[in-house]
Amino acid sequence: MIEALTLHRPVQFRRRDEMLQHGWTTRALTAAVGAGALIRPRRGVYLPGEVSSDIVDACRHGGRLACVSALVPYGIFVLDSSSLHVHLAPNAARLRTMSRPVRRHWGRLRREPHPSSTSVEVFDALLQAVRCQPPRAAVATLDSALYRGALSPDDLDELFRALPRRYRVIRRLLDPRSESGPETLVRLILRSLGAHVEVQVRIRGVGRVDFVVDGWLIIECDSEAHHASWEAQRRDRRRDQAAAQQGFATYRPIAEDIMWHADDVRAAIGGLLGSHRRATSRSQENQRHRGPQSA
Repeated sequence: MIEALTLHRPVQFRRRDEMLQHGWTTRALTAAVGAGALIRPRRGVYLPGEVSSDIVDACRHGGRLACVSALVPYGIFVLDSSSLHVHLAPNAARLRTMSRPVRRHWGRLRREPHPSSTSVEVFDALLQAVRCQPPRAAVATLDSALYRGALSPDDLDELFRALPRRYRVIRRLLDPRSESGPETLVRLILRSLGAHVEVQVRIRGVGRVDFVVDGWLIIECDSEAHHASWEAQRRDRRRDQAAAQQGFATYRPIAEDIMWHADDVRAAIGGLLGSHRRATSRSQENQRHRGPQSA
């Protein structure tokens, strides 16, 4: 995945005059658009026929993909990509009406993209995404960028220098070991509960697990992509069984609930931890009442 990220290059548009200079004719351009080999998002501008609808819509507005919309093609986690985020020049014309929500970004870019690029650079998209998302989502996005190698330690320093001071608290919450956005979100929940958390732990006979909490509770963040098949579910249940033989309990919140029903997930984890602590407290109290056992 990191290799794919390294090789990814933003799609570039071509202008009509440029294409005519390279041997295209007006008739050939018209035929290519009709056949779907080219897309004409606006007058005098052409895109390859296989590009995403987000890129087409951004070009139709006369802008570039920005913020979370620019991060999605890199596989970087964003909580909500339902709106189209577009970066526009200060002198951009009025946007066309669209059937989907559009979020406009006008600020100065830190990394100048290629003049024909359909997207802002990843660094600027991350800057925008930190300010545009809720704090927990911003942490998950930065964790994902660090894990995937899209953001170096030097870039991270520069990014937080460019952000207002109030965002610096986010940096203390980052952990590049998180392999997915939901893992980051669960880690933040656990932190809010004051639990002792170990990340990416290997357990003999079980394998690597996402979290071990307070030394006894395993939490695995399940997504449809990796756990949908019966074979995957059977493997998970056998892992849980092997963990139970060693005294571990396992909780598997699904990604959908982690992202959109975080209060329910927090309540479930809090219930498990509270029940275990009460049971431990009762056991210790009983031992004190019994006193030392006679030989």
